[in-house]
Order: sequence, then C-alpha cells, then structure tokens
Amino acid sequence: MSTGIQLLGFLMCLLGWLLSFMSLLNDSWKSSTFADQLITSVWYDQNLWQSCAEGSTGVRNCKQFESMLSLSGYIQACRALMIIALVLGLLSVILATMGLKCTKLGSTSEESKGKISLTAGVMFILSGVCVMVAVSWYAARVVQEFNDPFYGGQKYELGVGLYLGWAAGSLAILGGGILCTSFKSSAPQTRAQSYNYSASQPQKIYKSAPSENTLSKAYV
Repeated sequence: MSTGIQLLGFLMCLLGWLLSFMSLLNDSWKSSTFADQLITSVWYDQNLWQSCAEGSTGVRNCKQFESMLSLSGYIQACRALMIIALVLGLLSVILATMGLKCTKLGSTSEESKGKISLTAGVMFILSGVCVMVAVSWYAARVVQEFNDPFYGGQKYELGVGLYLGWAAGSLAILGGGILCTSFKSSAPQTRAQSYNYSASQPQKIYKSAPSENTLSKAYV
C-alpha cells in the first residue's frame, strides 16, 4: 500500500479522535423542541455531564449532575465508553505516528513499522466502536422516551453531539481499517525454482578404458 493511502487513513483516524473529543464536550446530546409554540422562550440541552437552559434573552445557565451514582445506568455506561474511546484514540495516534512509512525512528525496520501500524489500526477501530455504541445507545433512549406516550418527563430530540459522535466513530473505523490493510510482511519470499542440471549442462560421454583381454587380442 502506498504511503499516501496510509497517511490518509491516519488523518481520518486523527480527525475521528478530535471529533470524539468535541462530541464529549458538546452540551447538546439531546435538546428540547417546542413545535406547537410560535415563539420559543427557553431551550433545554443536556449531555453526559450537565443540563443547560437558555432563554430568549441569550442568558444560558448550566447545572452539572451532582451525583454520578444517581444517574441512569446508560448515562454512566456512555461516559465510560467515551472515555475509553478517547484513551484508545490517543494511544493509537502515538502508535500510528511511529508506524507511518514516512517517519523514521532509529533503525525501525519495515516489518516492525507494519506491525505497529496494524496495532494502531485495530485500536482505532475499537475506539470508533466504543463511540458508536455510546452515541447509538444514548440516541435510542432519547427516541424511546420521545415516542413513549406514558413518559411523564420532559421530552427531548437528538442533539448535535450525537451526530458528531457518529461522524467520529465512522472516521475512526474507516481510518483504522486502512491502517490495518497497510500491514505488509517484509520477510523475503523464496520461490522454489527447479533447475534441470542435466538439461542445462552439456552432456559428456565417457568411454570405458579397454580391458587387458581386448588389448592382447588386438596384438594377436
């Protein structure tokens, strides 16, 4: 695989990791809508860490969740998955930088670079899967609560943070796949070549020496 394609996979993974970080920090994982009102006076946003309210005057107030243990189980799981994804992504960026063909670190061989690139690609894929699971799980709960006619709480719709997460997960998985396919073993490939020695060399005819009986008969 060429260096340009490998570099493209690395840039896709790097962009996916940055979008994962932006998705985690985004305030709007779910937002409230007022489709039945002509004038919206208050907007409500919520993410994994806090809930915010913004009035028509532009004043925005946010309140962090006080206790992690009092949160729903899926929010705690989404937090853990996003943090794991960011840690894996950071380690993968470091490894992928070492495994690029255009970088030189000491006397690292092509075989070692290929293995490092393969490891980084697998880690990027795992990071993307963690992000996809987190945002998809959160989105499923938002849709479930919105469509539930017996849900008594405030209903929300999908926010910008979820779309950032889906984009981040897709880029990380695709870029990781490119890095995985860039692994090539540099071990020498020996081809079995058979040579017909008798056909390639001129044949020599050896005559046996005459025996003593043959010589004696010749003199008689």
